Amino acid sequence: QVQLVESGGGLVQAGGSLRLSCVVSGRTFTLNPMGWFRQAPGKEREFVAAISGSGTRTYYADNVKGRFAISRDNAKNTVYLQMNSLKPEDTAVYTCAVSQGIGILLQENLYDYWGQGTQVTVSS
Repeated sequence: QVQLVESGGGLVQAGGSLRLSCVVSGRTFTLNPMGWFRQAPGKEREFVAAISGSGTRTYYADNVKGRFAISRDNAKNTVYLQMNSLKPEDTAVYTCAVSQGIGILLQENLYDYWGQGTQVTVSS
């Protein structure tokens, strides 16, 4: 059974940083793309960042580009999201996902397995 477990969320002041982790168990996805999505209260889930299986290609939503960095450690079956210069509008539940496909994927319907999410709250 594939499981994704996120950690690292919390409460931080605007301008601060957090590092989210997502550990995948149950299968190896070293060749498969992974992504981070977020959902703020009253809003639809949105794409944040994605990374290819090898980790050599990344893609970011415009509103986090230059502030967030996605990375992965395939030896640890873990994907990370380093979030810097956080803003109150970054407040959301952050969820990681993995796809059985290839390449680098932005659309959430292309991801097959999802974690439960971790809350990130940025105070002003």
